[in-house]
Amino acid sequence: MDRLASYGSDPFDKPSCKGCASTLKEPYIKCAECGPPPFLVCLQCFTRGFEYKMHQSDHKYEIMTSDFPVLDPSWTAQEEVGLLEAVMDCGFGNWQDVANQLRTKSKEECESHYMKHFINNPLFSSTLLSLKQMEEARTADTAIPFRPAGDDPPRPTFDSLLSRDMAGYMPARADFMEEFDNYAEWDLRDIDFVDDDSDVLHALKIAVVDIYHSRLKERQRRKKIIRDHGLISLRKFQMLERRYPKEVQDMYDAMRRFARVLGPTEHDKFIESHALEFELRREIARLQEYRRVGIQTFCSAKVYDRLKRSREEERKKRLMLSEVLQYIQDSNACQQWLHKQAAIDAGLNPVVAAISSSAAGRRSAPPLNLTGLPGTDKLNEKEKELCQVVRLVPGAYLEYKAALANECRRQGGLRLAQARALIKIDVNKTRKIYDFLIREGYINKA
Repeated sequence: MDRLASYGSDPFDKPSCKGCASTLKEPYIKCAECGPPPFLVCLQCFTRGFEYKMHQSDHKYEIMTSDFPVLDPSWTAQEEVGLLEAVMDCGFGNWQDVANQLRTKSKEECESHYMKHFINNPLFSSTLLSLKQMEEARTADTAIPFRPAGDDPPRPTFDSLLSRDMAGYMPARADFMEEFDNYAEWDLRDIDFVDDDSDVLHALKIAVVDIYHSRLKERQRRKKIIRDHGLISLRKFQMLERRYPKEVQDMYDAMRRFARVLGPTEHDKFIESHALEFELRREIARLQEYRRVGIQTFCSAKVYDRLKRSREEERKKRLMLSEVLQYIQDSNACQQWLHKQAAIDAGLNPVVAAISSSAAGRRSAPPLNLTGLPGTDKLNEKEKELCQVVRLVPGAYLEYKAALANECRRQGGLRLAQARALIKIDVNKTRKIYDFLIREGYINKA
């Protein structure tokens, strides 16, 4: 029994860790797939994912400890072994020396327990045999899997938003309402094998059946990829992606196509390793920056980071102000805004002369000047006219257009309320963009 190994005072009697070669202390880890001899590692090497020869970090494992009762509920397995070793070292009858070496039990407790279970117990050998059988039966199916089983997917109502996100998956049947290559069976509906078929016609029908089998295999392959990688619940999958920084998310999106080649565990380990590499590179760059500016303590580093953030905020404000002033066409409004900001900086209460709406009326904003803005060359004339009237920069328009088109393609149609919930800008601008895309045929109404 592995759990009843020697725990004597001699350190050479204790097993050592395969990773760091240190003497193992409870609890430690035993690999359930490697051995014999048993592959044992300490908790520190286990948390680092130590791998050696055939041992992999994703193998099933067992937690080895002797903190459990064997013969008496008040005596642990470690104390039972310690009592036997103390009796061997000190001699039978020297119960005070035995208690001093054991340290956790008194003289009377050591004597009564030893006499009851090891001397006056006629069934001691059968007790040890039953214990060994119980241990073997218990360890046969108690190995802890490295990757826990996935949760049962949710069961949304028919034609709900979550049901469309799950592509019509039905968890009770483990199937989809609409299969991949959904009309593959149509090629077989008119095929009938009869005795008077010619050899060519018979071979042709067999070829059609073989093609149908290959399409069924592709359907099952796609289902297996979806099931193994947990892609049924799209929102849960997206929440897992948001754990990573933006750069790792981009890499995750680019490497998703290779998930069909790697298994789910190997693919996750690949992504996690790149995420760890990114974190280490960023931390190294931060420490190198501290060294370049002459910082030697972490207290000084905190002050430096706070001042750096304040400088970045001031720089962003200046850039935003310059961009606003660059595209303001009304010189009077620009001068009025500058006077107001100067008064605020001076600590005064600015008084802005209100223009009577009856006298001057409200003027509409002038069209946006698209000259030099990024993304203008990707627009046609009608889209340029829309961006000028709605006062929307081309880059933002292209992002909104792609988002609405993808959502429309995924759901088979798009309503105005869904468009407003998706892009979240001014409702009037959203209505104009939505009507324009409908009119030009980029999206369809739901």
